[in-house]
Amino acid sequence: MSLVTLHETHLSLGAKMGPFGGWDMPIEYTAGTVAEHTAVRNAVGVFDVSHMGKVRILGEGAYSFANSMFTNEIDRIQPGHAQYSMLCNESGGVIDDLIVYLVNDEEVRFIPNAGNASTVVAHLEKLAPTGIVIENNHLKQGIIAVQGPNANKVLGALGLPINHDYMAFVDAKWNDFDVSICRTGYTGEPGYELVIENAGLVAIWSTLLTAGADLGILPCGLGARDTLRTEMGYVLHGQDISPEISPIQARTGWAVGWNKPEFEGKAALTAEKAAGAKRLAWGLLATGRGIPRSHMQVKTVTGEVVGETTSGTFSPTLQQGIALALLSPEVALGDTLLVDVRGRDLEVVVTKPPFVNATTK
Repeated sequence: MSLVTLHETHLSLGAKMGPFGGWDMPIEYTAGTVAEHTAVRNAVGVFDVSHMGKVRILGEGAYSFANSMFTNEIDRIQPGHAQYSMLCNESGGVIDDLIVYLVNDEEVRFIPNAGNASTVVAHLEKLAPTGIVIENNHLKQGIIAVQGPNANKVLGALGLPINHDYMAFVDAKWNDFDVSICRTGYTGEPGYELVIENAGLVAIWSTLLTAGADLGILPCGLGARDTLRTEMGYVLHGQDISPEISPIQARTGWAVGWNKPEFEGKAALTAEKAAGAKRLAWGLLATGRGIPRSHMQVKTVTGEVVGETTSGTFSPTLQQGIALALLSPEVALGDTLLVDVRGRDLEVVVTKPPFVNATTK
């Protein structure tokens, strides 16, 4: 079976498709984004996120090389565990954010964002020492995310390993297909991401939906993925972080190993940290009717421009508009600001994400 067949499966489920990261992806299915969002918060949802990259760093010294490239300290995790990290450029901007999976000293896996996979691979290949291989499996494997309070029950029905630690992974077989069961996600709910060879994609997708039929499962698209991650304040590359937006500005500095001897962009980030960022990420909660979107001007109640939204949506959980924004360092928690929503001022309150109480545990 192939990704094309999985594409046809989405169409058979009534998926509305759209381009994303160079892929034709499900945006929503017949139930709609709000119903899909609610299923993940209250029951369980399944996402095709095969557009995400799948890369391995192989060879003697793979661990050390990865640790010198990515911002976070791989020393903090044990083999069989995963870690959120970033790859920065020399000026401290984020080339990509990714999940790193430590197998052993000679194998490190990572999942980059869809549109950045080839860029990240090329960057690492350029810097890799002799003996280190960067293996790009982007078109050889797919990823199915199962997210929500009932995720364990669905995976258990398939006989897959469950209940390992958050940010841990287990390699297994399912119907003779190689599959990695990763205790990770992008929704704020308990769940897993299944990295499986392409030949098993359609079978595992269909089996998951069947297994979850009595558990409230819904197929979910990128629309729900975006509302879920925004409610949690999770950053999206290209909007909330980018080659022009640093981890300090985005408040993802917790994923930077400041005491590491080296990593890409360390000098620039250290200097920015000492000087203080000229803009900082905040959450914005609308107090009136209106939905903020990305790239909308943010100003004080007296009209002074203090920044711009980076992400924005309607929160199905709160029934309010929410946004992430890069704002002047003078802005403080609890401040009342205005977002220019197509020429109309929307009153918002500065808050610290997450916007909702969810748990990955």
